[in-house]
Amino acid sequence: MPAKKKPEKKLLKCPTCRMPVHLKNVDFPFCSDRCRKIDLGKWASGVYKISSPILDPEVLEDLGELGGGHKKGSDED
Repeated sequence: MPAKKKPEKKLLKCPTCRMPVHLKNVDFPFCSDRCRKIDLGKWASGVYKISSPILDPEVLEDLGELGGGHKKGSDED
């Protein structure tokens, strides 16, 4: 019977600084609160963006209302 292999631990790295991160870390997937805040700042400042377009018509309609757009079928000028 072949010897059993030990399960390999996958090395996870902080997305901000690339330091090793343990699954049980309070700030997972980040290595620290500092890296978590740096990542949040990048989202807030527009460095990170979601690249796929919004295809849900209801969401597009809601966004149009927020931005001052017109609803479909509106006769207002």
